[in-house]
Amino acid sequence: MSIDVHRRVRSNATSPGGRPGSRVVLGSLACGLAAALLLTMVVLPGATEGVTVGAALVGFGLGWAMLHVLGGRKGHPQPWAVVLAVAMTSTGAALISLAPSDHTMSLLTWVWPPLALALSGWTYVQMRRHLSGPGRWLVTIALVLLAAASAGAGLRNVATDSFASTFPAPGTIRSVGDHDLHLDCRGHGQPTVVLVSGLGEFSASWARIVDGVAPTTRVCAYDRAGQGWSDDVEHPQDGIAAAEDLHALLAAAGETGPFVLVGHSIGGPYAMTYAANHADEVAGMVLLDSTSPEQFTAIPSYPTQYAMMRRAYGVMPTLARLGLGVALAGSHLPAGDAAPVDAMSATPRAGRNARDELSMLPVVFEQARALTTLGDRPLVVLASAENARDTDGWTRAQEHMAELSSDAVTREAATSHAGIVEDPGGAAASVQAITSVVRAVRTGTPLTTR
Repeated sequence: MSIDVHRRVRSNATSPGGRPGSRVVLGSLACGLAAALLLTMVVLPGATEGVTVGAALVGFGLGWAMLHVLGGRKGHPQPWAVVLAVAMTSTGAALISLAPSDHTMSLLTWVWPPLALALSGWTYVQMRRHLSGPGRWLVTIALVLLAAASAGAGLRNVATDSFASTFPAPGTIRSVGDHDLHLDCRGHGQPTVVLVSGLGEFSASWARIVDGVAPTTRVCAYDRAGQGWSDDVEHPQDGIAAAEDLHALLAAAGETGPFVLVGHSIGGPYAMTYAANHADEVAGMVLLDSTSPEQFTAIPSYPTQYAMMRRAYGVMPTLARLGLGVALAGSHLPAGDAAPVDAMSATPRAGRNARDELSMLPVVFEQARALTTLGDRPLVVLASAENARDTDGWTRAQEHMAELSSDAVTREAATSHAGIVEDPGGAAASVQAITSVVRAVRTGTPLTTR
């Protein structure tokens, strides 16, 4: 009996000096996560990557500070948590105040991952001296996530740095003023088809369409500024700037119009703005499940959807920086064509471009409304069955865009919004729509008589 008592007393006496309850640990970590989400998604939605990362670090730092304070009130301060709190909040505050450029963030990614890994290891050793039981496991999980994020960021930086050598530009690079753009043209014949990408897409995303159209006529895919193999620009572009870039790019490459413009998703409003500003260079148009310039009013759910997307896309560069972009990428293109698209989609740069283009959509839509008519130039509006079925107002919006031309037809493809470009069946329907406009331009025969 005495032995049992002795063992019980010994066990209590040798317990670590600080054991805040698991509820304190869990509550502190949860508050840190909640603060990080609040600062990045509500207070500073859609901010630059440096500011977003800084806001998240401040939030997490507050959680570690709370753990130290609450532990101290119970007589078990956690000095190791102070180190984490100071490191994160001070770094976060510096990032918010300095708002480093995207280039600087890339350079910093060569520095901070090993430091964060070292901090994770040191914290784990120190934490074990002060915590036991469920609280220790909770903190261990948090430290493992920090270490994994650090390792992921380092590996992602290496992969991003080697992208240019692994996937060289398939087309040509042309200067358009103070930056260069990538243009990839295949095939021969007139009229030349120009493909205008949607949000988060690149010239390589059109692989199935290019392969289907090139045997019939010349077809060109390009990357807007900040996309794919094109240069970045200092500020996000509106629709007019993008249209003037495309105009200069086609001229620099010696491509002659008039062109058949093909826009997918938000590429539709970009194509409309080009047609409004360069009407004599447009022979026809194809809109592939296009976003409407009246999207905010034509689609009842869109204002809420847009607000949510602004918040979600604001953290995309950061998620990509940590190596999580791979989980968000994934095209339905054939393996050889999908490789550069998936690799490009997983980069912080792709996340920044999508975030920036999304922020400009209200202006892009307004500028696209300058196109009031295409006259009798052939126009095919091809909608996805998925959006027609699931998105209230989508079909009417597509029909309204068809009213731009007196020679327009509307069709529906049994595919999804992305599948209309990437899936075999959807791409085949898109190729058919494009080639029908090409034939109408060549023969002068209206689409509506076919």
